[in-house]
Amino acid sequence: MAAPVTAPEWHRQEGFDVRFEWGPVAATLVPGTTAVIVDVLRFSTAVEAALSVGVTVHPFRWNDAAAAAAYASSVGAVLAAGDRTGPSLSPLRLRELAGGTAVVLPSPNGSTCAALAAEAGSTVVAACLRNAPAVGAWLEGGGAGVTVVACGERWADGSLRPCLEDMLGAGAVIAALAGSRSPEADAAAQVYGAVQAHGLEVALRASASGRELEAKGYGDDVGYAAEAGVSAVVPVLVESRFVDLGPAAVSLP
Repeated sequence: MAAPVTAPEWHRQEGFDVRFEWGPVAATLVPGTTAVIVDVLRFSTAVEAALSVGVTVHPFRWNDAAAAAAYASSVGAVLAAGDRTGPSLSPLRLRELAGGTAVVLPSPNGSTCAALAAEAGSTVVAACLRNAPAVGAWLEGGGAGVTVVACGERWADGSLRPCLEDMLGAGAVIAALAGSRSPEADAAAQVYGAVQAHGLEVALRASASGRELEAKGYGDDVGYAAEAGVSAVVPVLVESRFVDLGPAAVSLP
C-alpha cells in the first residue's frame, strides 16, 4: 500500500463532511475515508458504461504497457489497448462487450487516481455526470468523510490541467450530498448548477477536452458523457475491480 502524501489539515480540508480537490496527489490525502474519482472524458464514464452491461473494470496505472498486459493475463481480463480494434476508453465501445467480460483499463488520469486512492486505503467510487445522483444517494448511507477528486487532464509536460468536465462531474456529485461542504466543494457545486441551467452537452462539446475528442472521432462519447442523472450504476472498487453496488445491481459472486 502506498503511503499517503503528508499534508497539513487545511490542505486536506478537514472539518468539512464533503471536500473537493484536483489530481493524483489529492487521491492520496485522505486515507480511511471515501474518494470519489471523477474523470468525465472518459475514464469514470467508461467505468459506468462497462458496468451498465455487466462488464467489470480493473483500473491500472499509466503508462507501462508490458505490466498492464501481464496484469490482464493474471486476472483473466482483456487489456484495453486504446486502439480502434478492441476495448478502449470509449464508453460506447465498452458497451459493445459481452456481459461477464473483465477489462483492464489503464488511463493517465482517472485510472491512476483510482489506483492511488485505493493504495492509500480509501474506499474508491467512480462518478461521472451520468451516475452522480446515484453515487450521491449511495454515499449518503455511508456517513461523513467524502473527498471528491476531479482527476483533470495533463499538459504536454505531464503537469495537471484542470478541466471543465471534471469540475462539472465533481459538482454534480457534491450537489447530491448533504453535510457541510468545504468552500472548494461548494464552489464546484455552484459551477455545476450554473452550467446545467444553460446545457451540459453544449458546454462539454465546446470545452477543450470535448473538442479534442470530436477531432479524434469520438464525438458520440461526449454526447453519452453529457447525459446527466440517467444511470443507477454505482462503481465501487472491490478487490482491485470496479463492481456495481447500485440499487439495481446483482449481488457480488
